[in-house]
Amino acid sequence: MSTKTKNAQTIVDLATSDKNFSTLVRALKAGDLVDTLKGRGPFTVFAPTNEAFDRLPDGTLEDVMTPANKAKLQNILKHHVMQGRQMAEKAAKQSKISPMDGSSLKIQAKGDRVRIGDATIRQTNLEAENGVVHVVDRVLLP
Repeated sequence: MSTKTKNAQTIVDLATSDKNFSTLVRALKAGDLVDTLKGRGPFTVFAPTNEAFDRLPDGTLEDVMTPANKAKLQNILKHHVMQGRQMAEKAAKQSKISPMDGSSLKIQAKGDRVRIGDATIRQTNLEAENGVVHVVDRVLLP
């Protein structure tokens, strides 16, 4: 797990400035969650990369990006966001977190490797004024 600090105005600005998050940005727009993550926060986001979205079963992403499945998409995206600024060191010491979709995600730390749900955290502590982003290698499905 590597740590990198990057300053951005908002979490959305951070994601928009990195081409590895273009699918996430598209999903945030389709789910009408851009304004939420541009809001005051603070938020902690476990952000899947484009590669993580590519790992979804064929047709899944296209299906949830349709207007008819907007609520499902919002639920998936909220499953990656929690209230408060949770730096990696603190998150790794917990056994679970509660994302904004109301569920619970298990956290397992072993050495430098930290898993949240089925995803491994690949990069940590990308900071924005309204929160922090940790990069994950899988989309977390509720």
